[in-house]
Amino acid sequence: MGTLGFFVLAMIVFACYAGLEGRLSRNDRKIARVEKKLDRILDHLGLAEADPELEQVAALAHDGRKIQAIKVYREVTGAGLKEAKDAVDRLV
Repeated sequence: MGTLGFFVLAMIVFACYAGLEGRLSRNDRKIARVEKKLDRILDHLGLAEADPELEQVAALAHDGRKIQAIKVYREVTGAGLKEAKDAVDRLV
């Protein structure tokens, strides 16, 4: 396999990765939209999701330990940084 073959193979791998990354990002955005809608429905119905770990997040946020609260929120939910920050900001 010469240099040209290696280059072609590298480009194919890169194209596959870029396509997969784009699909994953779209799926993440779709999931985030569904979760927001579900949260709105729960709020409208007056229902709350009881999760002891999220209570820890709220306690940290109210104690002024916002960064730690964001970190715990991300660990518990698997959320991204912005989503976790927004959630913690809503708690304060």
